[in-house]
Amino acid sequence: MTETVHHRPHRLDEALALLAERPLTVLAGGTDHFPARVGPRPPEGVLDISALTALRGVREEPEAYVLGARTTWTDVIEADLPPWFDALKQAAREVGGVQIQNRGTLAGNLCNASPAADGTPCLLAADAEVELASRAGTRRLALADFLTGYRATARRPDELLTAIRLPKPANPARSRFVKLGARRYLVISIAMVAATLEGAADGSVAAARIAVGACSATAQRLPALEAALIGRPCAPGLGALVEPAHLAALSPIGDVRASAAYRVHAARVLTARALETLAGGAPRAASGPTASGPTASGRAA
Repeated sequence: MTETVHHRPHRLDEALALLAERPLTVLAGGTDHFPARVGPRPPEGVLDISALTALRGVREEPEAYVLGARTTWTDVIEADLPPWFDALKQAAREVGGVQIQNRGTLAGNLCNASPAADGTPCLLAADAEVELASRAGTRRLALADFLTGYRATARRPDELLTAIRLPKPANPARSRFVKLGARRYLVISIAMVAATLEGAADGSVAAARIAVGACSATAQRLPALEAALIGRPCAPGLGALVEPAHLAALSPIGDVRASAAYRVHAARVLTARALETLAGGAPRAASGPTASGPTASGRAA
């Protein structure tokens, strides 16, 4: 290729046909794409999906909420969603400035696969799946399986990430996102934690999902801690249950922002804070049939 070729299809089938012909760089919001290409750059083929309007918006299905690939951070912030989306909304408000939130997409953030991507721990704590489409068909992967390493994913060159699916919790649930950086906004995370708790009828933890970001090549769930929380009262003191062994799977690096040891310590503190916040207003299941939460408006900006 001797020059950059820019494709901007208006239909999904057109986009998939182009990907089937040869590998292309997928461009969504462009908030990661363009900063990485400052100065002279080699020619490349670009697939701009900004005209695929059907891939933008949040919709509710009987078993899940579905976020189209072009859904922006602002779309999430403004959507009417149940309390277990709170962590994702909190993370969305800390992704760059308002201009970045208006342009950047959740799917693009996942495909960029940065260890410090703010949305990733929240989506892991929501048990998210990604939907990948190609001319050969559609497949779904758990987000943990989609993220394979540092800036690496399981997406094939002929595939396009078309949606993110968040299954509805079995019990009333709430979530929390906590981030540590050198300043409040416009900062790359030193460590971050997203936690989701489901409440049982007796006030105990029915299910827990906790993920840590910026402390490994990809964000990591903490299954040992999640198991330790089951059956515990959703009450002050829940954060004190976090032990160093619960974070043993983390493998942070040391860099200009923090040492590896500091990141592990910060992750433990942030995890405890997230749990304490959730324990102070944790959901409790009703004795009768449970509901998944308020109905979302199928907003598509």
